[in-house]
Amino acid sequence: MTKRTYFTYVLILGSLTALAPFSIDMYLPGFGEIARSLGTSVARVALSLSSFFIGISLGQLLYGPLLDRYGRKKPLYAGLILYLVATFVCMQAKDMDTLIILRFIQAVGSCAATVAAMAMVRDLFGAKESARVFSLLLLVLGASPMIAPTAGGYIVATWGWRVIFLVLLILGALIFLMTIFFLPESYPADKNFSLKPLPILRNFRSVLREPQFVVYMLVYALAFAGLFAYVSGSPLVFMDVFHVDKKTYGWIFAGLSVAFIGLSQFNGLLLRRYSSQQIIRVALTGQVVVALIFLTGSIAGWYGLGYTIVMLFAFLGCLGFTNPNAAALALAPFSKNAGSASALLGATQMGVGALASVGVSVWSNGTATPMVAIIAVTSVLALGVLVVGFRAAGRREFRESI
Repeated sequence: MTKRTYFTYVLILGSLTALAPFSIDMYLPGFGEIARSLGTSVARVALSLSSFFIGISLGQLLYGPLLDRYGRKKPLYAGLILYLVATFVCMQAKDMDTLIILRFIQAVGSCAATVAAMAMVRDLFGAKESARVFSLLLLVLGASPMIAPTAGGYIVATWGWRVIFLVLLILGALIFLMTIFFLPESYPADKNFSLKPLPILRNFRSVLREPQFVVYMLVYALAFAGLFAYVSGSPLVFMDVFHVDKKTYGWIFAGLSVAFIGLSQFNGLLLRRYSSQQIIRVALTGQVVVALIFLTGSIAGWYGLGYTIVMLFAFLGCLGFTNPNAAALALAPFSKNAGSASALLGATQMGVGALASVGVSVWSNGTATPMVAIIAVTSVLALGVLVVGFRAAGRREFRESI
């Protein structure tokens, strides 16, 4: 594979993985205008975000079997077309109930891009190389929290909230065209793969029988849940607890995103000398140490704004190493069932992350402690799963490739 081809594949796969996050982040600044336009409350507009998350979680389980049955590109095309149609109709929504339903459909379409991209990384690159590619995908994915909300704010202020969906429509169309012309089919259709409910369930069960997948799926989901807690809790922590204004909060959020993405790129350099398993053990241990120190200081009231930013920087830096290696190791045992494995991996990540996000809201007490506590608990659980899983495997090394 030439460097140009490598770059093209990574760019397109990164764009596919970023489609859903952009669809989430770009319209957030428009909640108030959407509520006024459709004659409803901001709280009800937020239900369109909830329906999007539900669509992503359920849709990933749908596309996994389709990707294994029909190859990668046909289900991906179907999902992108569904996304484009739903996005176009979102522009025309006249009431909130319609928008909530359309956002669910839009999410189901967008998650085809996420699941297909993860499976195609496994198809096109070896397991060790796929960890590097996942790090690069994080670089593209990291553009979402840095660009999308800011761009959405300017769009809403200048042209109104409906234009946000026009922009998403154009982005989706460009990604669709790049996928058609520049991304190869990476897995042939398997006519022996049944789409009947019982065989699909048996296939998922066969994936879950692989100990390496179960261990790193849980590590991936639990470790990443801390990021969901941070994203959900950071507006309260920075704007209500530390009283920074919206512009300053945006800069802090963007800066921490750069830290997370930047350090994840260093993972690719480390993989030249160390295995994914060696890196993830050290990174996850560091993540737990940082989280526990963060929690202790938060409960004791030691940290002001500066120290809070430093602790989040350290946590996100560790996560930048943990995340790509956990994803690569979870998918390493599979070639035939990579689509189903990717679907289970993504659905578990979203499910656990959604619980972490809800937990931050439910236990909110006007301090940073609920957010930090969830970060600490999920990090400790992730390390516990890794240690127990390694011991259960008889202390043998899991596979880096099939």
